[in-house]
Amino acid sequence: MPLLGELGLVFERYGEGWVEARWIPTALACNPFGVVHGGVYGVVHDAAMHFAAAAALESGDRSATLDVQFQILRAPAAGDALDVRGEVTRLARQVAFTESVVRDPVGEIVSKAMGTVTVRRKAS
Repeated sequence: MPLLGELGLVFERYGEGWVEARWIPTALACNPFGVVHGGVYGVVHDAAMHFAAAAALESGDRSATLDVQFQILRAPAAGDALDVRGEVTRLARQVAFTESVVRDPVGEIVSKAMGTVTVRRKAS
Protein backbone atom coordinates (compact mmCIF):
# COMPACT_ATOMS: atom_id res chain seq x y z
CA MET A 1 0.00 0.00 0.00
CA PRO A 2 1.77 3.17 -1.15
CA LEU A 3 -0.05 5.28 1.44
CA LEU A 4 1.66 3.45 4.30
CA GLY A 5 5.09 4.17 2.84
CA GLU A 6 4.17 7.83 2.36
CA LEU A 7 3.26 8.01 6.06
CA GLY A 8 6.64 6.46 7.00
CA LEU A 9 5.37 3.01 8.00
CA VAL A 10 7.37 -0.10 7.06
CA PHE A 11 6.29 -3.60 8.11
CA GLU A 12 9.41 -5.58 8.94
CA ARG A 13 8.41 -8.83 10.64
CA TYR A 14 5.42 -11.10 11.00
CA GLY A 15 4.45 -14.48 12.37
CA GLU A 16 1.30 -16.46 12.99
CA GLY A 17 -1.22 -13.79 14.01
CA TRP A 18 1.18 -10.86 14.57
CA VAL A 19 3.10 -8.17 12.68
CA GLU A 20 5.71 -5.59 13.64
CA ALA A 21 6.53 -2.35 11.89
CA ARG A 22 8.87 0.59 12.20
CA TRP A 23 7.17 3.96 11.87
CA ILE A 24 9.02 7.22 11.37
CA PRO A 25 6.19 9.67 10.71
CA THR A 26 6.71 11.89 7.69
CA ALA A 27 5.53 15.48 7.34
CA LEU A 28 2.54 14.07 5.43
CA ALA A 29 1.47 12.24 8.62
CA CYS A 30 1.51 15.43 10.69
CA ASN A 31 -0.89 18.30 11.25
CA PRO A 32 0.10 22.00 10.92
CA PHE A 33 1.47 21.91 14.50
CA GLY A 34 4.05 19.28 13.49
CA VAL A 35 2.63 16.34 15.43
CA VAL A 36 1.02 13.20 14.03
CA HIS A 37 -2.56 13.91 12.94
CA GLY A 38 -5.15 11.89 14.88
CA GLY A 39 -6.70 10.24 11.84
CA VAL A 40 -3.33 8.85 10.74
CA TYR A 41 -3.37 6.57 13.79
CA GLY A 42 -6.54 5.01 12.41
CA VAL A 43 -4.72 4.13 9.18
CA VAL A 44 -1.67 2.75 11.03
CA HIS A 45 -3.68 0.69 13.51
CA ASP A 46 -6.04 -0.59 10.82
CA ALA A 47 -3.12 -1.76 8.69
CA ALA A 48 -1.33 -3.42 11.62
CA MET A 49 -4.44 -5.27 12.79
CA HIS A 50 -5.51 -6.26 9.29
CA PHE A 51 -2.04 -7.59 8.40
CA ALA A 52 -1.93 -9.49 11.72
CA ALA A 53 -5.27 -11.10 10.86
CA ALA A 54 -3.98 -12.00 7.39
CA ALA A 55 -0.91 -13.60 9.02
CA ALA A 56 -3.24 -15.78 11.12
CA LEU A 57 -5.29 -17.07 8.18
CA GLU A 58 -4.83 -19.94 5.77
CA SER A 59 -3.70 -19.18 2.23
CA GLY A 60 -6.74 -18.12 0.21
CA ASP A 61 -8.72 -16.86 3.21
CA ARG A 62 -9.64 -13.18 3.18
CA SER A 63 -10.44 -10.56 5.78
CA ALA A 64 -11.85 -7.04 6.01
CA THR A 65 -12.00 -4.52 8.83
CA LEU A 66 -15.34 -4.14 10.61
CA ASP A 67 -14.34 -1.81 13.45
CA VAL A 68 -11.32 0.12 14.75
CA GLN A 69 -11.21 1.99 18.06
CA PHE A 70 -8.06 3.78 19.14
CA GLN A 71 -6.70 6.10 21.80
CA ILE A 72 -3.81 8.55 21.52
CA LEU A 73 -1.76 8.99 24.69
CA ARG A 74 1.23 10.99 23.38
CA ALA A 75 1.93 13.31 20.45
CA PRO A 76 5.00 12.26 18.44
CA ALA A 77 6.37 14.54 15.72
CA ALA A 78 7.66 13.96 12.20
CA GLY A 79 10.91 12.00 12.35
CA ASP A 80 10.29 10.35 15.74
CA ALA A 81 11.12 6.64 15.67
CA LEU A 82 8.14 4.49 16.69
CA ASP A 83 7.42 0.77 16.86
CA VAL A 84 4.07 -0.74 15.90
CA ARG A 85 2.80 -4.21 16.78
CA GLY A 86 -0.50 -5.69 15.68
CA GLU A 87 -1.81 -9.04 16.86
CA VAL A 88 -4.83 -11.28 16.81
CA THR A 89 -6.19 -11.87 20.30
CA ARG A 90 -8.90 -14.30 19.20
CA LEU A 91 -9.60 -15.94 15.86
CA ALA A 92 -13.00 -17.52 15.31
CA ARG A 93 -14.56 -18.98 12.16
CA GLN A 94 -16.00 -15.70 10.83
CA VAL A 95 -14.38 -12.98 12.92
CA ALA A 96 -11.00 -12.04 14.39
CA PHE A 97 -10.44 -9.75 17.36
CA THR A 98 -7.26 -7.71 17.10
CA GLU A 99 -5.10 -5.21 18.97
CA SER A 100 -2.40 -2.77 17.95
CA VAL A 101 0.08 -0.70 19.95
CA VAL A 102 2.40 2.14 18.91
CA ARG A 103 5.38 2.68 21.24
CA ASP A 104 8.18 5.21 21.43
CA PRO A 105 11.87 4.15 21.63
CA VAL A 106 11.76 3.71 25.42
CA GLY A 107 8.66 1.50 25.23
CA GLU A 108 6.08 4.07 26.34
CA ILE A 109 2.68 3.64 24.69
CA VAL A 110 1.91 6.40 22.18
CA SER A 111 -1.37 4.95 20.92
CA LYS A 112 -3.33 1.73 21.28
CA ALA A 113 -6.24 0.17 19.42
CA MET A 114 -8.70 -2.68 19.29
CA GLY A 115 -10.40 -3.91 16.17
CA THR A 116 -12.75 -6.49 14.72
CA VAL A 117 -12.11 -8.15 11.37
CA THR A 118 -14.53 -10.27 9.37
CA VAL A 119 -13.06 -13.50 8.00
CA ARG A 120 -14.01 -15.19 4.73
CA ARG A 121 -12.71 -18.73 4.53
CA LYS A 122 -11.83 -20.20 1.13
CA ALA A 123 -14.20 -22.81 -0.18
CA SER A 124 -13.07 -26.27 0.89
